[in-house]
Amino acid sequence: MTHKRVAILISGGGSNMVSLVDSMVGDHPARPCLVLSNDAEAGGLKKAAARGIPTAAVDHRPFKGDRAAFEAELLKPLEQAQPDIICLAGFMRVLTGDFVSRFQGRMLNIHPSLLPKFKGLNTHARAIEAGETEHGCSVHEVTAALDDGPILGQARIRIEAGDSAESLAAKVLIWEHKLYPAVLRRYANGDRTPVLLP
Repeated sequence: MTHKRVAILISGGGSNMVSLVDSMVGDHPARPCLVLSNDAEAGGLKKAAARGIPTAAVDHRPFKGDRAAFEAELLKPLEQAQPDIICLAGFMRVLTGDFVSRFQGRMLNIHPSLLPKFKGLNTHARAIEAGETEHGCSVHEVTAALDDGPILGQARIRIEAGDSAESLAAKVLIWEHKLYPAVLRRYANGDRTPVLLP
């Protein structure tokens, strides 16, 4: 069996990366080939290295204001790794349309809201402020538009009275760790039918 090669982009501790990597075993159709970060100090890089996965880092800060130059450097380790699929897992940089178009139809992202609601940042606080009764997370195919693209999976939870942005974030994260691996397995098999949890 030829496994699909998966590169995972992170910016921090990499908890979603860990859930993806740990799922890619046995009869899973994919295997991790690279974990790449925009921060050489990202905790997720150590976790990936401990699992025997090649890692790389390209610091975005020297490229302030020049996203094209940053992305040109980001492409180098990706081109070496030759991934079939790229998973954004807490990668906190907005990618240009030119970069995304190189991997069109092969790049996934997880977002902590029920898209198309609450694109962008601070999703948990915004859901509470809007009086929502339901919240969750979405995995979508990446397009040039922020947090847009076909939705490939969602997990829904109830917003309880007394929930804070922090408590909601913690509850949603549990479901992110279930949803993203489920979507990746299906996607790597060529199946784009949305995964709906729970």
